[in-house]
Amino acid sequence: MKSQLPRTALVVLVFTTVASLSGDTVCAAPSMKTVVDFQALSSVTAWEVVNDDVMGGISRSRFTLSNGVGVFQGEVSLENNGGFASVRSLPAGHNLDGAQAFVIRFRGDGKRYKFTVRTAAGFDGVIYQCAFPTRDGVWEEHRLPLREFTPTFRGRVLSDRPPLDPAAIRSVGFLISDKQQGPFRLEVAWIKAEGG
Repeated sequence: MKSQLPRTALVVLVFTTVASLSGDTVCAAPSMKTVVDFQALSSVTAWEVVNDDVMGGISRSRFTLSNGVGVFQGEVSLENNGGFASVRSLPAGHNLDGAQAFVIRFRGDGKRYKFTVRTAAGFDGVIYQCAFPTRDGVWEEHRLPLREFTPTFRGRVLSDRPPLDPAAIRSVGFLISDKQQGPFRLEVAWIKAEGG
């Protein structure tokens, strides 16, 4: 009498054999660390809005908590050489050493935003940023590799800065600019760091 493997064992054996023959490695999902979960917050007092009025512009924005999501909304104006609105968390230790990427869950309005990271505690300084598109009214998750973050200062790209060091991250935030005049709204459910 022939012995037969259970069907589940046979499927695993075939999958493992095919993966081995193709050279693919079966890996576990990367670890994720929650940086901000807005559903777990009772207020957004640890966040601050910074708009182009710091340089004479008249764009306006606010950041609120609504139904468990952070809501960044307002209106960008190009008058008086303005054209940006932003929000960022107050400086804190995030312990993201070894992180490889950020993953954010959001619902946008079809405009393009930038996820921003600061490594210094001061009000003004270098911002590492990575742009991401949104679809109007659609919940999405985007992965933003740290190697794609660009160092900038007051909108100018800095070519002499080192790559973003995840161990040094003190603040995260969102920015809308690039002459996207008019009303905007970005809802954020959470921000996570991958790896580390």
